[in-house]
Amino acid sequence: QVQLVESGGGLVQAGGSLRLSCAASGRTFGSYSMGWFRQAPGKERELVAVISRAGTWTYYTDSVKGRFTISRDNAKNTLYLQMDSLKPGDTAVFYCATAATPLSCYLPKNTGDYGVWGQGTQVTVSS
Repeated sequence: QVQLVESGGGLVQAGGSLRLSCAASGRTFGSYSMGWFRQAPGKERELVAVISRAGTWTYYTDSVKGRFTISRDNAKNTLYLQMDSLKPGDTAVFYCATAATPLSCYLPKNTGDYGVWGQGTQVTVSS
């Protein structure tokens, strides 16, 4: 069973940057698409970005396009989310997750498409 551990969250001023990491255990990391989600207080968990298992394809929700970059290093079993030009509206707990099905060129967008989740890391953007 894969386990995911996020890190890199914290408090940052608006306009600043953070880089989140998601370290995965297990030998099958490179077989699955990976996603970053976030959940703000009182709101549903929403997709932020997805990357295919080889890193060839990516998808971003409209609100983060041009500001966030998802990437992965399969040799290090690590997923990243570079977040630039942060806004107070980005404040949330960020979660990484691995797709439930090992498919290529696959960019799942719903929480139900993911099988394993990390514990989350808090990102707070002050104005």
